[in-house]
Amino acid sequence: MNTLIIFTRYPTPGTTKTRLIPALGSEGAAALHRQMVERMVQEGRLLRDRFEVGLCLCFSGGTLPQMQNWLGEDLIYQAQQRGNLGDRLCGVLQPLFQSQPSQSVVIMGTDCPAISADLLARSFQHLETADLVIGPALDGGYYLIGFNHYYPQLFEEIPWSSDRVFQETIDRAQGQNLTWVALEPLPDIDRPEDLAYLALNN
Repeated sequence: MNTLIIFTRYPTPGTTKTRLIPALGSEGAAALHRQMVERMVQEGRLLRDRFEVGLCLCFSGGTLPQMQNWLGEDLIYQAQQRGNLGDRLCGVLQPLFQSQPSQSVVIMGTDCPAISADLLARSFQHLETADLVIGPALDGGYYLIGFNHYYPQLFEEIPWSSDRVFQETIDRAQGQNLTWVALEPLPDIDRPEDLAYLALNN
């Protein structure tokens, strides 16, 4: 079975969406994060029910009971490992592909409100013919990445939280002779100036 992994964190005020706190306050930033996560889980459930895709929440900042009480017990939950984003991605991907090598895996965050079940379905469809699918974010990162095999080189020594993340990842993929497909560029909601994009997706 193919797997969709959603990377997120428990919405604790003061530790969630901290770059939005100057605009929204700690409670407002946490509330916005909660809404975006719930929306992404809803889209993930739509995908799961239509295509029998496994749905896993890879979380930090909370306990398993807190996550289950918040988002329900029908999901697979896994706590994130310590380290930078690359370490945490490898921490979930390596055992997943070891246990089931023949599958497609798509990982997404919860900061891009334009992600839909249809876009996720297209991502898995691209992986039927390509090694890699990636959704570029307007800030130079990516909102989604998917593959059919474990490629740790895509996550090693990447300048995370910079505007070079997408291009560095593509450079690594090309260095590994991987075929890749880029989805449409979409905005992440990370900074106060990004809040204007929310009106476009409501």
